[in-house]
Amino acid sequence: MNEKPIIGITVGDPAGIGPEISIKALNDEHIYDICNPVLFADYSVVRYYIDLLGIDAGINIISEPDESEFTHGIINLIDADQIKDIDDIEIGKISGKAGRACSAYIEKAVDMALDSQINALVTGPINKEAWKIGGVPYIGHTEMLGELTSVKDPLTMFQVNSLRIFFLTRHIALRKACDMITQSRVSDYIERCIVMLKALGIESPHLAVAGLNPHSGEHGLFGDEEVTEIQPAVNSARQGGLNVSGPVPADSVFWACANGKYDAVLSLYHDQGHIAAKTLDFYRTVSITLGLPFIRTSVDHGTAMDIAGQGIASSISMEEAIKVASAYAKVYGQPGA
Repeated sequence: MNEKPIIGITVGDPAGIGPEISIKALNDEHIYDICNPVLFADYSVVRYYIDLLGIDAGINIISEPDESEFTHGIINLIDADQIKDIDDIEIGKISGKAGRACSAYIEKAVDMALDSQINALVTGPINKEAWKIGGVPYIGHTEMLGELTSVKDPLTMFQVNSLRIFFLTRHIALRKACDMITQSRVSDYIERCIVMLKALGIESPHLAVAGLNPHSGEHGLFGDEEVTEIQPAVNSARQGGLNVSGPVPADSVFWACANGKYDAVLSLYHDQGHIAAKTLDFYRTVSITLGLPFIRTSVDHGTAMDIAGQGIASSISMEEAIKVASAYAKVYGQPGA
């Protein structure tokens, strides 16, 4: 893809900071240098934030990207027509109406991505409680995207600078996550992570698998998961010709990857990888969903209801998510496509 990719941007929960950071990001001229952005939201919400922020921008309501004017100062909007008046929701408050609107933005954007009208998807933050109240039948973005695209168990990868992190488990209790660290699951994820790194244009990826216990268990002294489950999976992958190391103690593996020793790390549970990425650079950590027919990136923070509508939210994470989506959209090839 030599020309600029068309990037669909969903604003997330309209009662949170998603609309604000999306519009702030689109106020950056550099965004239009690297991609052609299309926003998925409600006109009333976009209009409210343009006025609140004092941004000099016009709104071009379109039904498809071909109708867009890809020029800085013009926001090309697919109007979901869910919130007809901004007063229909309370900014900074969780509501089912906002949750349903957020879901509608994603559904429309996915439809267009599957129809190849947009080349990549960038998502603003959702509120899971609002989804539950609103009757949205998904626990999160990744699960919804998997269902809408008929992709079972898509992979989550974080990227911040040169650090890439995959996740063996996501939104489950830590006790259950430990039970899911099995040789078969680790083996499966090692293979899938390496396939996805190749899909991102890394020809000969080197993957590290993080340890679970302190010092990777010290050969069973502090726990035996490394000995009974993780090491056998790593050994099997090596015998199959894959370049994988581990288990590497979690207190050093992320630093080593960030400094170029590995191309990515397989984190064993949610917070293990989240803490590493966000501590390195909270605002520039980008969440990427891989295995879908299109690349999807997301901000790696929540809806921040406590500061919504105040005009003080940072758009750095949204800008980074757009940049990463634009870069990977040019090289990403879904395995088997």
